[in-house]
Amino acid sequence: MPDHDNQQARDDTTQQHSVEALEIAIGKQVRTSRKRLNLTVAALAKQAQLSTGMLSKIENGQTSPSLATLTSLANALQVPVTSFFRGYEEQRDVTYIKAGEGLPIERRGSGAGHQYQLLGHTIGKPYNIEPYLITIDDQSEVFPVFQHAGTELIYMLEGRVIYRHANKTYTLGPGDTLFFDAEASHGPDEIQKLPCRYLSIIISESSAG
Repeated sequence: MPDHDNQQARDDTTQQHSVEALEIAIGKQVRTSRKRLNLTVAALAKQAQLSTGMLSKIENGQTSPSLATLTSLANALQVPVTSFFRGYEEQRDVTYIKAGEGLPIERRGSGAGHQYQLLGHTIGKPYNIEPYLITIDDQSEVFPVFQHAGTELIYMLEGRVIYRHANKTYTLGPGDTLFFDAEASHGPDEIQKLPCRYLSIIISESSAG
């Protein structure tokens, strides 16, 4: 199932990004605390009973230190262990996508004349938000029907489409919005004016939440 594979790949990427961000945040806090005490890497490593190589990796965000290691560092630096996580807790997600550079995504129905571009994704949240830019620039005999968890919002940018949700259809033109329960079957029913471009924003509960 392409949709399932794409979701799993996004979940794996999200988890990896979260781990890397935490490692970097811890490293920065350790380095800041060390410099505040005017300690060299060698001096702090000796006090915390670590090798200089290990401490260097921690400060550069290249490894995930154990709780025991963090406790030793905290004692040597005379700070609470929780201070090492301060930078991570203060981070805020941001994704910048230049025009035309969204990540192409293979979904059911994607292909010639029907493209999906992922414009961003949430990291380490109890929910998923997936904004897509969908472009249809070729007539098609049959359009895919979707059903998935969560809520979806469609905002029309260009063109005109008759969009089906469950047993009802809605004619959408530029500026029109459709907000619906995505567990009901939905999808384009008829394209009335090409090219057709719209934003699709899917919000669902995270499997990691």
